[in-house]
Amino acid sequence: MPLVGALINGLPQDAQSLVAPFRDGLGDQGYIEGQNVAVEYRWAEGHNERLSPLAAELISLRVAVLATLYGASAALAAKALTKSIPIVFLTGGDASELGIVANWDRPEANLTGVSGITDFLVARQIGLLRTLFPNGRSFALLTNPASANANRLVQITQAVAKSIRRELVTATATSERELDSAFASLAERRPDGVVIPTNAFFLSARKRIVSLAADCKLAAVYDARDFVEAGGLISYGQSTERFRQVGVYVGKILNGAKPADLPVVRPSNFELVVNRKAAKALNLDLPTSVLSQADQVME
Repeated sequence: MPLVGALINGLPQDAQSLVAPFRDGLGDQGYIEGQNVAVEYRWAEGHNERLSPLAAELISLRVAVLATLYGASAALAAKALTKSIPIVFLTGGDASELGIVANWDRPEANLTGVSGITDFLVARQIGLLRTLFPNGRSFALLTNPASANANRLVQITQAVAKSIRRELVTATATSERELDSAFASLAERRPDGVVIPTNAFFLSARKRIVSLAADCKLAAVYDARDFVEAGGLISYGQSTERFRQVGVYVGKILNGAKPADLPVVRPSNFELVVNRKAAKALNLDLPTSVLSQADQVME
């Protein structure tokens, strides 16, 4: 029975949203966990410093394929440790810009996977804030400076904000304590809304982030429905189909495919989720244009 390693920069309690679609993808290729494939999971819980030791632990088990779910930091940690074990990654940022692969259509060496398109997501997320606050003067961006994608994310968001003549306020956090400071800073500067982008630590700390945003009376646009399910206002981002695609690629490699023959996948399924209760708490009237485009409106 082949052994697959899954390096997940999230929380074990997120298994349903992260691992279930991954298993579905394996099943698409004929692999059922516990029957004809074994999977060893390692959870970094949003702590990037744990990624390299955990990746090394999985590699020492001589896994046939190593899946990194998710983020550039996890992919880069695995890439630095092995050139022979196939790696299937999932990242929210551009895989080529982040140095994970050089060629999307024919990835080099032992890596392939699913690469996000940050430029598109940020423009859409800022656009949602603009729709909510057409007369707003400034928007904010929360980043994790420990993320490999942080600097580029700020640059992209600054360009988008400038294009619509809005000031961009930035705040940073790498820990829950720093989250408190970041939101205290945002409360003082009073932007009209904030974008919480794709980041493994933010996802793991989503309940705290949603609570802080509510305490600050700050409208937030998130990248994943998990935040809205935790009480957040709006999310726009990639669907869980991206996790399934990682499982599909792992299964194909187990069936004999080489990573270099599997093009890096560009996500094509996005979803908009809205929380009416959160909007009411902010005394915010959700425009019909937003509600009509929503894939789901939570009451």
